[in-house]
Amino acid sequence: MAGRGRFISLEGGEGVGKSTQVRALAEDLRKRGIEVIETREPGGSPGAEAIRELLLTGSEDRWGAEAEALLFAAARSDHVDKVIRPAIAAGKWVLSDRFIDSSLAYQGGAGGLGIEAIRSINAFGIGEWFPDRTLVLALAEGGARARARDNEQSDRIGGRPEGYHQKVELAFRLIAAEEPERVRIIDASGSADAVTKRLLDAIADLLP
Repeated sequence: MAGRGRFISLEGGEGVGKSTQVRALAEDLRKRGIEVIETREPGGSPGAEAIRELLLTGSEDRWGAEAEALLFAAARSDHVDKVIRPAIAAGKWVLSDRFIDSSLAYQGGAGGLGIEAIRSINAFGIGEWFPDRTLVLALAEGGARARARDNEQSDRIGGRPEGYHQKVELAFRLIAAEEPERVRIIDASGSADAVTKRLLDAIADLLP
């Protein structure tokens, strides 16, 4: 579509540097003359931000697995409707700190609901609005980095046991193996600048 923007999501487990890299990648794209919208999940729109508060606070047993997955899907639907779709239609690039692949990996893979079940839950809300490219940051010491960053005060999902987060990583790798054109695993080790360069290389075919 002439004038259509692009949609890029950054994914990965806890503490791999997604937020830092969204900002760095956005800065580099703006230097190239691209108009960029930075956003996040859960959240990104007023309605989705309200759901974010429900999802990330409170006790671990605040929501059952199915309810949690449905809340993420509801937030994502509003995010697409209010932010992502209009921005792309206007020719802007959207960089999102997490999108549907987090639900596939966290609730579908690690949470045991199944990746295909999560796809089905989200299909009604987002239709075909998958990212043009999903970049999964992988870092072996990500969990330890996250705990140091958060001073042991993780949110209700980030604070889950190490075994859960290992399953998340495995699920991301499974998704990347199944969809190699859309999903790329990016080594998140080394300097922040080096990681940004790897991200740019992974979207080089999408750049104008």
